[in-house]
Amino acid sequence: MAATMLDKASVKQKYAQERAKRLRPDGNAQYIPLDARFPEMATDPYTLVKAREPVHDHVTFAFVGAGFSGLVVGARLAEAGVSDVRLIDKAGDVGGTWYWNRYPGVQCDTVSMIYLPLLEETGYMPSERYVHGPEIRAHCNRIADQFGLRDKALFHTEVTSVEWQQSDQRWRITTNRGDDFTAKYIGMGTGPLSVAKLPGIPGIERFRGKAFHTSRWDYEYTGGNANGAAMDKLGDKRVAIIGTGATGIQCVPYVARTAKHLFVFQRTPSSVDERGNRAVDPDWFKSIAEPGWQQRWYDNFVDNQSRGVIPTEDYINDGWTAISRRIRERVFALPSDQIDMTTIRAAVDDADIEKMNEIRARVDALVHDRETAEKLKAWYSQLCKRPCFNDLYLPAFNQPNVTLVDTDGRGVEEITETGLVVNGQHYEVDCIVYASGFDFGASFQLKSGFDVKGRDGQFLSEYWDNGLRTLHGLQTHNFPNAFTVQMFQAANLASNIPHNIVDHAKTIAQIVAHAEARGFAEVEPALEAEQAWVDLVLTGTGSLITSPDCTPGFWNNEGQGWDQKFRQIQGHPGGPKAFFDHMNQWRAAGDFKGLHFAK
Repeated sequence: MAATMLDKASVKQKYAQERAKRLRPDGNAQYIPLDARFPEMATDPYTLVKAREPVHDHVTFAFVGAGFSGLVVGARLAEAGVSDVRLIDKAGDVGGTWYWNRYPGVQCDTVSMIYLPLLEETGYMPSERYVHGPEIRAHCNRIADQFGLRDKALFHTEVTSVEWQQSDQRWRITTNRGDDFTAKYIGMGTGPLSVAKLPGIPGIERFRGKAFHTSRWDYEYTGGNANGAAMDKLGDKRVAIIGTGATGIQCVPYVARTAKHLFVFQRTPSSVDERGNRAVDPDWFKSIAEPGWQQRWYDNFVDNQSRGVIPTEDYINDGWTAISRRIRERVFALPSDQIDMTTIRAAVDDADIEKMNEIRARVDALVHDRETAEKLKAWYSQLCKRPCFNDLYLPAFNQPNVTLVDTDGRGVEEITETGLVVNGQHYEVDCIVYASGFDFGASFQLKSGFDVKGRDGQFLSEYWDNGLRTLHGLQTHNFPNAFTVQMFQAANLASNIPHNIVDHAKTIAQIVAHAEARGFAEVEPALEAEQAWVDLVLTGTGSLITSPDCTPGFWNNEGQGWDQKFRQIQGHPGGPKAFFDHMNQWRAAGDFKGLHFAK
């Protein structure tokens, strides 16, 4: 039943009240990067740094980042006959986000069949519908090994400069380990989840107990391991977890099993829907794994979230496609003579309120204490923050050793030498775990840790100072032979980030293979093609998840609203499906429209 006007008005009022509590004048500046100021927390706890001699050589393609972006681009290049590829990463091995995120309970929240790239190419069957971190990391290693991407890789290495050498028509790259080498092409895939952040809480440096970020989980302290062994060293420890986003949702139940006491500090509750994970049946998988199956699944997922013709079948059938299905049903139920933007918006609101009421009712059904249950309810539209799906998180609050410390939207006030202060009350703890995630909206320079100097000494940060400028989100004028693998000005598909990467990798491999086969030394977008693409992006109207009316979060600039620069990081105005369709046609045409090749 559609929400009544009274229900809708009261819900919207509640949303506005809760949003107002969380608005801060400092916006994104409230966070601080996990850097050298916190040497114990910033250190790689998983792999020892190995001594090596500096590298001074030349490679065909250097890629900054050894996560999904570097791995998939490297694999596609290898398939295209370009095997001279070097991955460079500050981590101790491949995996990117999945190298760092080894906290207990970590798993993908999009179905494995479309989350794990190159399943068909590697012949791998995921063990679960939503696989856990160790299996994802193992798949990253599988890709690296199968496509020979380790041989020239540089790990525990940070790029310090990238500069175009016009006389040699190649890039010169230096690193913090004395490397100084060249590459004909460079790719950058530092990704939206590469810069770990900490909350800028007063006194954060003063705490004398144990503290670590979830991306640097200290199993030496907690006991257990990333494969799920019990964290038996926490039996006499009082643990604080700060953060109740996707990371906190996953690790809280596992810490709760063994900690003497767990305090969960919450500023904004997540919406937590059913996960329903299960093992993948080998016979079923064999029935779907026919040639081209994974691309069909990618397409089906996007089609089921699109604005156009909807497929009759939903291969994925998960929480993501259910969101779109519910909205479509509301809109399609409108009388044909009453369909306009006002009625569509009202139908979308009705569908969303109905779903969020169900999610809030789920809290009541699973959490026994009424006061705790009320504090765990999310009061905002479902897509204002990344929806969470988990079957263990809410029941964890029924355990006597777990306490929810709700800060009523204000966050932790202070960290002392022995604990944390909220609402004037001091909570003594032995360990603080920062489940504060990554700086999703950080600038390119902050994410990468370096700048790129293109033709005529132009820095990429300067060129993008007034807003992102690319062709297809991938290449930039005056930065020849350079590719940025990211979501913006492209598909901007937030529900399944690997799909963005897979599509960009196809384009890169085709461009590089064409240039190599015909002896071209340079390739870059024509200025007019780049401008036309930016103009197209600017015709977009944005989406719910970027609305400043949402509760503050990384998708809406912490509620501060967006300026012209933000508008330029939107995706294709027709949505992800329109972008992928465009790129399929662009690649199929084979004439590389908008690009300029030179010898």
